[in-house]
Amino acid sequence: MVDSKDFAVGIFDALARRRRQNLERISKDELYDFWLQISDQSFDARLQIFFDMVDTNVDGRITREEVQELIVLSASANKLSKLKEQAEEYAALIMEELDPENLGYIELWQLEALLLQRDTYMTYSRPLSSGSAAQWSQGLSAGGAGGQPAAAAAAQQKQQACARMRRRWSPRRAAARARVAAAEGWRRAWVLALWAAAMAALFAWRFVEYRRSAAFRVMGYCLPTAKGAAETLKLNMALVLLPVCRNTLTWARSTWARYFVPFDDGIAFHKIIATAIALGICLHAGNHLACDFPRLIASGPDEYRPVARFFGRDRPTYRGLLAGAEGVTGIVMVTLMAVSFTLATRPFRKREEMMAKGGGAGGGRRRLGLPFPLGHLAGFNAFWYSHHLLIVVYLLLLVHGWFMFLVDRWYQRTTWMYISVPLVLYVGERTLRAFRSKAYAVKILKVCLLPGNVLTITMSKPYGFRYRSGQYIFLQCPTISPFEWHPFSITSAPGDDYISVHIQTRGDWTQELKRIFVENYFTPSVPRRAAFGDLGAAEQKSPPRLLVDGPYGAPAQDFRNYDVLLLVGLGIGATPFISILRDLLNNIKLADELMDLAMETGRPEDSANSFGVSTASSSNKRRAYRTSCAHFYWVTREPGSFEWFKGVMNEVAEMDKKGVIELHNYLTSVYEERDARTTLLSMVQALNHAKHGVDIVSGTRVRTHFARPNWKEVFTRIASKHPNSTVGVFYCGRPTLAKELKKLSLDMSHRTGTRFDFHKEYF
Repeated sequence: MVDSKDFAVGIFDALARRRRQNLERISKDELYDFWLQISDQSFDARLQIFFDMVDTNVDGRITREEVQELIVLSASANKLSKLKEQAEEYAALIMEELDPENLGYIELWQLEALLLQRDTYMTYSRPLSSGSAAQWSQGLSAGGAGGQPAAAAAAQQKQQACARMRRRWSPRRAAARARVAAAEGWRRAWVLALWAAAMAALFAWRFVEYRRSAAFRVMGYCLPTAKGAAETLKLNMALVLLPVCRNTLTWARSTWARYFVPFDDGIAFHKIIATAIALGICLHAGNHLACDFPRLIASGPDEYRPVARFFGRDRPTYRGLLAGAEGVTGIVMVTLMAVSFTLATRPFRKREEMMAKGGGAGGGRRRLGLPFPLGHLAGFNAFWYSHHLLIVVYLLLLVHGWFMFLVDRWYQRTTWMYISVPLVLYVGERTLRAFRSKAYAVKILKVCLLPGNVLTITMSKPYGFRYRSGQYIFLQCPTISPFEWHPFSITSAPGDDYISVHIQTRGDWTQELKRIFVENYFTPSVPRRAAFGDLGAAEQKSPPRLLVDGPYGAPAQDFRNYDVLLLVGLGIGATPFISILRDLLNNIKLADELMDLAMETGRPEDSANSFGVSTASSSNKRRAYRTSCAHFYWVTREPGSFEWFKGVMNEVAEMDKKGVIELHNYLTSVYEERDARTTLLSMVQALNHAKHGVDIVSGTRVRTHFARPNWKEVFTRIASKHPNSTVGVFYCGRPTLAKELKKLSLDMSHRTGTRFDFHKEYF
């Protein structure tokens, strides 16, 4: 905020200089007058303030030094340190454009002409941020004509609001929304309905069975309720394993089942089942401990006689019931599951949280404390290790189910019937991981530390390792831990002869991996503008061993099923889509090669549909897919993040002559483009790209937009550009934006002829 405060002081000084005043303090009337000038939306008023800020000596002329000073001030306000270092170069660029006669200064009319022609320089990539250039241009045009009266603008806004209210609900719109919702969620609906029906049927079956038993006269409704809950627990303890059988799900994604089963929601379904398990435990254990056990103990001789064959001739004590195999296994299972479920919740999985306002010095961060001895298991470790306690739970569940109360025939002990197949499947997958990680021996080829604490690792591609764009792998570093596996998106293309991952070092494991690679084994030499594939020189000593497991299926791997792609990544969330971009880029290269070959052989018609050829495997098998266009939106707070995939962006800008891939980079740490603090930067950005073809922020050929995207405009533009198409919306990032994108996908699907299918990446 210090830099923004300096910028505000600059505006104040500019307004004071216009009045020929040297003010240390101002009155209330003067403050009001200043506010009227600052809030004036007209083009002339804003231009005059901007000119006065630059013209520090009030001579009506702007020199190169004054332009350079304002560039430094604007860059500081927006935390763009690299621009501050190049302020002299960009000031010379502006003077070269506006002062062709080398007079050494420019005047107000020249600056006005440049600002009015700003959009001409920006035709290479139209912005769709909240403060877009389209809105900016409209403001300039209105201002140049004297501005639209405020009353008229307010009346127009009121009319538009009333029109929206009238259109908000109608039977036709409601029916359209229902159709879109049904088309979007029918797969989830039938799976959840089938699951709920199965639980209800099992609960009712056991409830009725024990309602008719002799034990009911002793224990009452507590017994059938506990037994009904136990039956649902058997089902859910079996089903909860299926979403984490990743190899099975990856295979199932490639079958016809993907049209009926929402594999993208596997983790969400896993959590829903876990919640049902927790409720079932409360119902089952609560009824046993607080209801039917006390009733059994307090029963009379005549009441107890029908159940004596299950508990012995003498009535058991409460302690005796808990000390039996059923009681001990039940208590241990509940304890272990309580620990596992608690440490899997978001507050415990999230390693750090912001301190409350007013707490701590400078609003710092504090770690989420856990009781001893679990303090060292914060974050992912808490989740990972505690979840492996469930191995013991499943063994105890088999014992608990065999010695269950009120059962004396083997076929009535059904627990093993429920969980045997899923348990064998899960154990088989873990065994496969152990063998496959040894078979997939990889060699570390390159390592580079990029801005934003991102570690790029390029490995050799194991023989027989085949994957699709959008999939991910698990990595293990035995030097750190022989047990921990962590998922990372593959950022190389299937046709490449190597595997690459981009790892943001946040948690304990990734930070230790960075330390081992960078400090102990490599001496990195990070170039000023590191590029993808150019990972910098590294003096290799003895690299640690990495084990690879995978690949595993992810929502983004189905991108070929859509006519148009909308890929949205937040920060490191861009990684799942880089492989897709590289795959599309490889197809563009292959299409160009086929076109050249066809032209040489005199048969250009053979390459007409050459873009539909995929290089997904090294065996050069051709596989057509329907994707014709991709829109990639990368939103990040750190300017250095654009260094991560600079090579990919430059390749796309250079080779994609047909406009198959559209790249849009957004930097949210910079003020929106209508803000005074970015006006000069936008001007410099447009000039530099027009003259040199390079963006001043990212250092690539792709323009960086300021502020956040206006997602409604993005969806509207895609819908109008691709009517009657199916658009796959793939997102990886924070859940907050996922809700907005999902809502827009539903809304635009029923408002337009374009269908938007939303998918969110999960790990």
